[in-house]
Parts: sequence; C-alpha cells; structure tokens
Amino acid sequence: MIAVSAKPNLKLRSLARPSGALAMLAIDQRESMRAMFAEKQAAPVTNDQITGFKLAALRALTPIASAVLIDRPFAWKRAIAESAVSPGCGLIAAMDHFIEGRGELITDVVIDEAFNPIEIRADGGVALKLLIIWRPDEPAERRVALADDFISRCRDAGLISIIEPVSRKPHDGRTWDLGEGILAAAKELGNRGADLYKAEVPRYGKGGEAAVRAGCAVLTRVIQSPWVVLSSGVAPDDFPVAVEWACREGASGFLAGRAVWRGVVGTPNTEEALVTDAVPRLQALCDVVDRVVSG
Repeated sequence: MIAVSAKPNLKLRSLARPSGALAMLAIDQRESMRAMFAEKQAAPVTNDQITGFKLAALRALTPIASAVLIDRPFAWKRAIAESAVSPGCGLIAAMDHFIEGRGELITDVVIDEAFNPIEIRADGGVALKLLIIWRPDEPAERRVALADDFISRCRDAGLISIIEPVSRKPHDGRTWDLGEGILAAAKELGNRGADLYKAEVPRYGKGGEAAVRAGCAVLTRVIQSPWVVLSSGVAPDDFPVAVEWACREGASGFLAGRAVWRGVVGTPNTEEALVTDAVPRLQALCDVVDRVVSG
C-alpha cells in the first residue's frame, strides 16, 4: 500500500510534537480505571487512589507526550494546582459526563456542565474532548446535535474541539459489527466541523496489515479533519504497529492511555513502574509517529 501520512494543520500545533505528529496521552479514564485497580486488589478502590495514580502518570509521562487529556472529577484542578503537567505539553480537558447503566460503565454521554470552557482556557487548556457513543439502534439526530453543540462551545471559547465517537453494541439485540460501526460513526460525525477526530483502530488492529490499513484508508476518506487513533481494544504490545498502519493511511498520530500505562495499574511501586514500563512505551509510540507522519 502507498503511504499517505498527513501532518496536522497549524491550528493543532499546540497539541503536536516538533515533527508535526500528534503523540497525546489520555489519563481521563474514570470508573474504567477504578475497575482496572479492582482487578488487582480486594479492598475498595478509593478516589484518592485514582487521583494519585493520575498525578504520578502526569509527572512521569507529560515530559514526553505532546498533549495530555485530563478529566474534571479526579484530576484537572489538582494537576493545575500542583503543576503536574510538564511545560510545553498541551492541556486537553474532557468535557464528557458519563452515564452508567444497563450493565455498562458508560451507556450514555452528555456535556459536563460543571466544566466551564472559559475557566479551562484560563487554566492553560488549549482543547476540549467529547466522547460520543454510536449505536445502530439509537437516533443519529441526537448524536449530531450533541457534536454540533460541543463544537460550537469550543469555537466560542477559542479552544480546539476533539470528538471521540466509539462504536458500541446495540441495546435492542440486533446483529452488530464493530468495523461497520466505526465507519458509520465516522461518516455521520466526521464532517461536523470538529478540529480533530479520535477514532477506534479498525478491527482493533486484528486481521493483518492489509485489512487494518484498508479500514484506516476509508476513515481518511470520510473524516473531514485530521484524525488520530485511540488504544482501547488493542493489546498494548500491538498498538505501536496499529499506530504505524493508521498513520501510513493518513492518521496524524494517537491519543491513547491504556496502551501506555495499563500495565502499571496496581503495581507495588507506581513511580518506578511508570519509569520502567510506561515511559518506554510512550517513547516508542512517539518514535513511530515522528518517523511516519514527518516522513
């Protein structure tokens, strides 16, 4: 296949590495992070435990990441007050409020009205992110309206807008295909005017290079903005290759968390494990996007 890697536009420069590639860290996980800790310990997972991990990860990893995505409930204010983010690492605020139900940690999403874009900008934030759940049995009109509202708020506040549509199984029991959902979400929401689109890796990186790259090429054709991949659903050891394939088909980099720090959760010495495990993983991903996107 012919490589068609693309550098992000100038508007995204505050999120990019000197190469022009986007190598962004996600640390905005909430109840999903609590569940990760719960797999490693019998005692209840406390809010302080989650916040402590996030702050340690910020200190260890933001000197390498080009930008970092932080949530309001556990980390934003502490990260700002304690200067936990390295200078030069772009600040992205998660503007999504997750709604739990139907046995899912996230069954629906609304805009977090407790997070003020003007205050985020005053804190040094340069971008906002919104997760959008795409299901084949739910109306497109609501998702489109949500995306449009979010993008408008970002524009009014002078902040970069990042949308993250994710394909999820229907609630009505109909047959569901992940790949079709990822593409359908991109067709529906990839032309709404967001500055950056955060996509799931087609096929979660499985099925071989040709199949994954073909899916990425389709995303490049239908998304009318720069786009990056997230790591959920992809094995951490497989993610660097998935990022390379995506970037060779037009992606501008990654915005990922689990592929970087998942193996550190629940370890006896968090700071040491971040240095010995998470830092090399993030650096390897940076090397990939620097080489492919800038090439």
